[in-house]
Amino acid sequence: MTALLEAKNLVKHFVAKRSVFGRPTSYVKAVDGVSFSVNAGETLALVGESGCGKSTVSRLVLRLIEPDQGEVRFEGRDLLNMGANELRAFRRDAQIIFQDPYASLNPRMTVGQILAEPLALHDLVPNRQRRERVEELLRLVGLEPRSARRYAHEFSGGQRQRIAIARALVLKPRLVVLDEPTSALDRSVQAQIIDLLRDLQRRHRLAYLFISHDLKLVRALSHEILVMKDGEIVEAGATEAVMARPRHFYTQTLMAAAFDLAPISE
Repeated sequence: MTALLEAKNLVKHFVAKRSVFGRPTSYVKAVDGVSFSVNAGETLALVGESGCGKSTVSRLVLRLIEPDQGEVRFEGRDLLNMGANELRAFRRDAQIIFQDPYASLNPRMTVGQILAEPLALHDLVPNRQRRERVEELLRLVGLEPRSARRYAHEFSGGQRQRIAIARALVLKPRLVVLDEPTSALDRSVQAQIIDLLRDLQRRHRLAYLFISHDLKLVRALSHEILVMKDGEIVEAGATEAVMARPRHFYTQTLMAAAFDLAPISE
């Protein structure tokens, strides 16, 4: 079975310092030889501390930034060599939900306008049917259709993230990148959003690339896990297997911090 998303040996370095003449003199290895695959209907979690490179990976596979080396394939097609029309189709198939629901929604637009905008940009649904699609999406994420007439600032943080999820689903994507989607929310609301994401995945066979530093949420949502440190993968495997017996000391340290455990000795 062909993986929905496949990355091979991704490398991305950023300039850290330049000389007085503007030439690069040192680099930060944000991503250094990262490979993985994600299947339809499954969740792959990228975990690690802030600055380990996991968010850079998410932007590379969405082609929001270009890698220095490596390959990215979507349904077997080379994403890095796609033409304009193929790339436009990929933009419909792959969406991202950002960390901060307070900053990711346009305060000048009603919720209905926010959700209808992608439909208009891609010209997928006739104008007269957009209202129906917007109401359908709001119900899907647990909000009332009348919410379409309100503005984002009128909602709680959890409700705003539901709106952000609805916006990500409006084009019926197959892959959704979840970039710390619950970190700005309290624990009780986090649990509700994770339950919603699991339900949506089950209904629509969505593939998730879940970026997180929170191992409790990772255990609740993911099937596979990659542990990143300094731009490299230090451990990978089925989520429950890795968490039951982490082999790398860094993974053990993350587990100890998350679950109040003592690190497992070698």
